[in-house]
Amino acid sequence: MNKRPVIALALLGIVAGLALVSDAYAKDKDKAESSGRLLTGKVLDRQDNPLGNAVVYLSNLRTRAVKTYIVGADGVYRFPALSPNIDYEVYAQFNGRKSDTKTVSQFDNRQQVNIVLRIDSK
Repeated sequence: MNKRPVIALALLGIVAGLALVSDAYAKDKDKAESSGRLLTGKVLDRQDNPLGNAVVYLSNLRTRAVKTYIVGADGVYRFPALSPNIDYEVYAQFNGRKSDTKTVSQFDNRQQVNIVLRIDSK
């Protein structure tokens, strides 16, 4: 009895199985990358109290497009689905006062970035 066809068929099955696993892994990786990064944070005064109704500005440094977010009473803001390959600047304004500007760098490989923005709200 010749075992070569059986071995060849078994090897072909293993190769096909590895190709399916590899393809599934690549699709999952692409999905994770396509969802982008998440920028979250809080807008606080110097005493760590949340500043509800502050406006957070997010600037795409490549296109100069600006997104805004009006925070709720808890001071929390959220910008989902940011490109991991672009630098962003973020700052907040409240009653005519502005926080320092912070940068979200494309070289920072965290999927979720959390930045607290402080405003002196005397």
